[in-house]
Amino acid sequence: MKTSLTPSFLQSDIGQQANDILRNCVHCGFCNATCPTYQITGDELDGPRGRIYLIKQVLEGNKPSAKTQLHLDRCLTCRNCETTCPSGVQYSRLLDTGRQVIEETVERPLSQKLFRTALRHFLLSPLFALAVTTSRVIKPLMPKTIKRSIPSKNPLPQVKNNVHNKKILLIEGCVQKSLQPSIDAAARNVFDSLGLQTIMVPSSGCCGALNHHLSAESAALKQIRTNIDVWLPLLESDEVEAITMTASGCGVMLRDYQHVLRNDAVYAEKAKRVSDAYLDPIEIVHRYNDDKLQNKVKKRIAFHPPCTLQHGQKIIGQVESLLNSLGYELVSFDDSHLCCGSAGTYSITQKKLSQQLRNNKLGHISLHMPEMIVTANIGCQTHLQSGTEIPVRHWLEVVS
Repeated sequence: MKTSLTPSFLQSDIGQQANDILRNCVHCGFCNATCPTYQITGDELDGPRGRIYLIKQVLEGNKPSAKTQLHLDRCLTCRNCETTCPSGVQYSRLLDTGRQVIEETVERPLSQKLFRTALRHFLLSPLFALAVTTSRVIKPLMPKTIKRSIPSKNPLPQVKNNVHNKKILLIEGCVQKSLQPSIDAAARNVFDSLGLQTIMVPSSGCCGALNHHLSAESAALKQIRTNIDVWLPLLESDEVEAITMTASGCGVMLRDYQHVLRNDAVYAEKAKRVSDAYLDPIEIVHRYNDDKLQNKVKKRIAFHPPCTLQHGQKIIGQVESLLNSLGYELVSFDDSHLCCGSAGTYSITQKKLSQQLRNNKLGHISLHMPEMIVTANIGCQTHLQSGTEIPVRHWLEVVS
């Protein structure tokens, strides 16, 4: 793609990066074929190719509008287009640049600004845990439509605390510990079965993804640096095999730390060490399993691979392989590569599109009548459960 970025922008690091990404795009449109929002709206500007053109125009000096911002807001950042693209266009990095520039240029309505600010502060505050607990108490009194949006708390397993020479750093997430603490507990038991001792690292807050995707970039960077300061000394201690989180959405953010802080003189190398040490839980299982895990109950299940696992971290088929090896009957369903509509706060900020994507996903899954739906991300788990009576669990809960 031919580009004519403004000289001032082209002289910056993000400008050079954006220019390289844009020049890799060949207009083929393969990306639109796997874009969830384009599938729904049919609007070119709600697909990656159209959004690339919008960002290109802005970086070339054209003034963006609220409509430009809307089409970028509608992107799930699922990265499906990156998996599809034959030219290797790093769309998500271009989108981050476009959103950042437009956020500084287009004034959002006051109602939007207040809502987005309140949302990120609420989800990262103790008020969220209180709200979850309270909503569960009054859930029986709620209408059926609201009940589904209040996740039931899964049973908390007894955690094994055996001592092992090899250790894994498990980082607590922010919202997950309130929604489903059973997931981290299950992870600890799985790692124990593999001969790995889990060191639980109390969360120093969000991994940075929530602020990042709501365009609060300075808050995200501050959070990332704080996390690195807390985690790196632990990571550098003896016998630590890896650092991990049980939400694949957090995992893809940790892998991106080295990119986000690549130009930070103080944190660039530290960020790279954290990113390099990160392993998704399924990667840990595949590295250390050696047939140590045994299935207790055979079920007919459907595995929904989160976008952050299959498109963000490029981990494809590993969870399915494990479940198959443990004797579960794994059903396949159409469009498993498409986003379920969760996408962090997307299910709140773009509710209509999000629910349509969720219903499409559940429609494909329910045709095969699984006893359970399994996934690898708390956001997908909560979002899918809000639309079905079929139990939705994290794969770690299933195999622990």
